[in-house]
This record gives sequence, structure tokens and C-alpha cells, in this order.
Amino acid sequence: MASSADVTAPSPQSRSLWSDSLRRLKKNKAAVVSGFFIAFVTFVAATAPLIAPYSFEEQNVNRLLLAPDSTNWLGTDSLGRDMLSRIIYGARMSMSVAYLTSIVSLILGLCYGAIAGWFGGRVDRVMMRMVDILNTLPEIVLLILVKVIFDSLALFENPEVKALFGMFIALSITGWLSMARLVRGQVLQSRELLFVEAATALGVPASRILTRHIFPNILGPIIVTLTFQIASAVLLESFLSFIGLGLQPPFSSWGVLASEGWKSIKTFPHLMIYPGIAIFLTMLAFNLFGDGLRDAFDPKLKNR
Repeated sequence: MASSADVTAPSPQSRSLWSDSLRRLKKNKAAVVSGFFIAFVTFVAATAPLIAPYSFEEQNVNRLLLAPDSTNWLGTDSLGRDMLSRIIYGARMSMSVAYLTSIVSLILGLCYGAIAGWFGGRVDRVMMRMVDILNTLPEIVLLILVKVIFDSLALFENPEVKALFGMFIALSITGWLSMARLVRGQVLQSRELLFVEAATALGVPASRILTRHIFPNILGPIIVTLTFQIASAVLLESFLSFIGLGLQPPFSSWGVLASEGWKSIKTFPHLMIYPGIAIFLTMLAFNLFGDGLRDAFDPKLKNR
């Protein structure tokens, strides 16, 4: 009879991948702070009409180009509009475009990459050659080309809707390529796993295998890539507005504010500095949060 000393204590219940990843993410202070900052910016964007002290287009001719004071915390622009209010409304525009385009890019990339990776062979070669052709064009050039072509169609009379929808289409078309390549590589790797081969041998439909078995296992890299894409979309939206292909005054986005501030940066630098800080901090937060997610989902760090 084995003694009580020979009886090994039951091992603690192993944590799931998601709980392990969350535990590692919480240890990354920069990622946690970035996550809270992203949540704060998203909340500000969603509640802009409620928390902004003034309207984004309200003018006050008695307070033109003022430095920050107790009435206008971030000063005013050349038309007496409150900079804090315009930055808050700018967050609404910039973040809306970034989130929507990233979600559309995610859906397109998932579908395209999953089909190419699952079927492989000639289907994969043809589909990925199309992606390679689009990747040969510089992203900025392709982005501007799509935006100009869409604007020439004159589908909308409202200039704000036209500009927003044009940026949405342009960023969505250029943003899904990297997601498609990532998903295609992950699916090619996952379809060789034993449980996938077993499900295929049992006659499980491909759509069910992809949605129930493969996608949950590749969700980590997809979430990380999506985080970086949102940061890239914020920058590209600001770039388009800065060069005059996005929103135009009096409508407000961070790119519009930076474009207006650039014209008088020598005499009134606060008009350029504040929207620049908003763009910088938001992009930094998304990149730090994405780095934290990448480390959290890395299996090599599981025993840390």
C-alpha cells in the first residue's frame, strides 16, 4: 500500500488561454494605462455633444485667437471657436472613422484570408497574387487614388457625409490587405492540426470548422493586428484631412484642426500643438496596448 507521502497532491486547475493572457496583460502597466486611455477617448468621442462646453462651430468674434484661459481652457481659433470643444468633436469624427474602417477591414480580411488559406492550391495562388498586386502600390498613393475617385462620383450632397463615407471607403479598401495575409497564414497553419484533420475526416463542413475550431485559435493575433490597424486608421484619417481630402471646416476632426493650426503655427502654436498631442497620445496608446496584447497572447511567455 502506498503511503500518504507517496500520494501526490492534485495539481491546480490549469488556466485557460484567455485567463492566462489577461493575467499577463495586467502585469504590463503601460498596456493597462493605455487601455484606460483608449476607453477614455472612446467615451469622450461617444458623448461629445454632452461634455463639450461649446458647439464645434460656435463663433465668438470677441475672443479671436486667445491663449488658454478659464473660459476657453485650450484657447480659441481664428474664428473664436473653442479649441477644447473642437478637439472633443474631432475625437468623435476621427475615432468613428478609425473604428468603422478597422471593423470592415477585419471582416474583409477574415473572409478573404480564410478562403485562400483553407482551399490552398490554385485558389490560394490567384487570390494572394491579387493582394500582392495591391501591395505593390504605396498605401498613401492608393488611399488618395481611391478617395479622389469616390469624390468624383458625387453620390452624396451633404459634404460631411461625403467626406466621411469617402474616407471610410478608402481606408477600408487599403486596410484589409494585411489582415488577409495574416489570416491566410494562420489558417494554412491551423488546418494541419490533428483536430482539424479529424473534423474534416468526419465530414464537418468547412464553414463550421473555420468558425468553431480555427477562428477561436487564431483570435489572439487577429486582435493584436486589429489594434495596430486602428492606430494606423487614426493617422491616415488625420493625414487625409490635413491635405484637404477629408473633412473640411467648419466640421471638426483632428486632421482638420492640425491643418488649420499649421497655417499660423509661428504666431499661435497652440492651434497646432493641441490636436497634434491628441493624435500622438491616441496612436501611442493603441500601439502600447497592441504590444501588451501581443506579449499576453504569446505562448512563449506562458510561464512568466
